[in-house]
Amino acid sequence: MTEPENKKRIAVYPGTFDPVTMGHMDIIQRASKQFDLLIVAVLNNISKNPLFSVEERIALLRQATEEMPNVEVDSFRDLTANYVRQKGAQVIVRGIRSVTDFEYELQLASTNHKLNPEAETIFMMTNPKYSYLSSSMVKEIAHFNGSVIDLVSPEVEEALMRKISEKNDDSASQS
Repeated sequence: MTEPENKKRIAVYPGTFDPVTMGHMDIIQRASKQFDLLIVAVLNNISKNPLFSVEERIALLRQATEEMPNVEVDSFRDLTANYVRQKGAQVIVRGIRSVTDFEYELQLASTNHKLNPEAETIFMMTNPKYSYLSSSMVKEIAHFNGSVIDLVSPEVEEALMRKISEKNDDSASQS
């Protein structure tokens, strides 16, 4: 039996996106061409200490994806498998930069499959020009006043510099 022709192919691309990098945007742009709807889902991870609030990350992602009509930005605070089920998605999109990423991502994919066998995980290789790039690296470069041009969009760069400046001002006032 074949699936109804009118059933939307929905994928979820979950992540922390703190901040969204050009590597993330590469995956979003490419994945959006493969599905009727791509939900970029910002994880509200209680075990991490993000630089940007969930609301700020959502706003930056919405700005970055505003020209992509089939991309929706949302947030969640649950297991990815549960969120994917709730959204009626069939696919989880994960970006991979290296063999190290693959080992970790394979473990996540296996866990998600155990929790939600209806959802498949697809791995997309990041464009090689972004294979070294991570949000943590971008934050560290920006923290030490290094250039993050070509690593993030101009809007994200501006927000990043503002956030780091605020953080540094807070630290100086506490000393």
